[in-house]
Amino acid sequence: MVQAYCVKCKAKKEMNDPKQGKTKKGGDIVKGKCPSCGTTMCRMGKM
Repeated sequence: MVQAYCVKCKAKKEMNDPKQGKTKKGGDIVKGKCPSCGTTMCRMGKM
């Protein structure tokens, strides 16, 4: 699982349904959902 910071919960958590993607500038990013509140979480870098 991938850990990221949830801005709404103000804590580091493991994200649900992480997906690998690219930013506009070509960098790697992982996006997923917070297990508690459902907010979109992002983390720079690969899985």
